[in-house]
Amino acid sequence: MKVIGIAVFSGGLDSTLAVKVIGGQDIEVRGVTFETPFFNAGKARAAARRIGLPLTVIDFTLEHLEMLKAPRYGYGKNMNPCIDCHTLMLKRAGLLMEQIGADFIFTGEVLGQRPMSQGKQSLLLVARNSGYQDVVLRPLSARLLPETLPEREGKVDRGSLLALQGRGRKDQIELAKHYGITEYAAPAGGCLLTDPMFSKRLKELFAHQPDFRVRDIELLKYGRHFRLGDAVKAIVGRKHSDNEAIRRLAEDNDTQLHTADFPGPTVLIPYGGDDLACRRAASLCLLYSDAPNDREMVVTCTRNGTSNPLKAKAADPEDARRWII
Repeated sequence: MKVIGIAVFSGGLDSTLAVKVIGGQDIEVRGVTFETPFFNAGKARAAARRIGLPLTVIDFTLEHLEMLKAPRYGYGKNMNPCIDCHTLMLKRAGLLMEQIGADFIFTGEVLGQRPMSQGKQSLLLVARNSGYQDVVLRPLSARLLPETLPEREGKVDRGSLLALQGRGRKDQIELAKHYGITEYAAPAGGCLLTDPMFSKRLKELFAHQPDFRVRDIELLKYGRHFRLGDAVKAIVGRKHSDNEAIRRLAEDNDTQLHTADFPGPTVLIPYGGDDLACRRAASLCLLYSDAPNDREMVVTCTRNGTSNPLKAKAADPEDARRWII
């Protein structure tokens, strides 16, 4: 009976090499990758197409958000809960393994490549906490790690696995040449939770809006963000693509603001806002527009399909600095 391995596949060079190492043992390999508002499956899809890997994409946003609010092992430098995130991925990969009758899970992780999440103890901890400890294999560093069940049972030849470690990429690049891999993505990157500015905005959202929705997280990716009151914020587009994204994510009960007579940004107050919030948002709209800032101008405010003109002056830059997140 054919042995089947499930690759937790990011689409980077390491996970691609892991697929090649396992697939070279006449094992059927199927890939799984994950999506949330913080990272997508684009890189994994592209790499899977290049190497002919069947790929399952799982959106596990709701589970991931619950974990993110209070990760058991904390955050990295920003709001990246790498150990808890990797554990969750292995749990879901394990469920897929059971559903399709596969034999083991494997990843492209390299021992010591990332100090927080790929030290030996971290790798073993993640495997144990996933509930699938004995069937989680790291082919690129397997000979430096404890033997797993598929190796003991002879489903995987341990002698054909590797013993890579450390942060260098020289060995991986040589392996890529060996396997004829000429196109691969740059290492790391891709997770917004490692970005300092995004993490600051997300932390601020958690503090002021515990009942946030996925839409509120998507809005964090665009424009400038201002806290106008404890439960009210405004988002001001920086450029045309921001304005388009903000309008796309807007809902009827939000307040949208635009300058009436001059080019300017799209401004959004999610879920509306009182009169004071609308006046502050209008002043920000004018501050970042081409309108003169020394006299009152008209800003159009739209909510639930009804538009109203509002006269305001451009915000004092000191106020804008005080409100900005």
